[in-house]
Amino acid sequence: MICLVVRRAPRQAPKETAMKPFTTIAVAVFTLVALVHLLRILMGWEVLIQGAVVPMWASYLGLVVAGGLAFLLWRESRQGKA
Repeated sequence: MICLVVRRAPRQAPKETAMKPFTTIAVAVFTLVALVHLLRILMGWEVLIQGAVVPMWASYLGLVVAGGLAFLLWRESRQGKA
């Protein structure tokens, strides 16, 4: 009886050279939102929604959340390349 053993090379994941389009768009949008919040904080812009003033702390929160999401998405996309 003849027995053949076939060994396959382990599969390697293809290396990505760039972020996926959706990730790139999401990072850009979150970064833009964070920059607008930063501008509002620095310039002291007042925002009115149906006559009610939006408090400045909302921009601090928006800056942290949008900036954090942009950074985390960017970092996650960079880790896949290592």
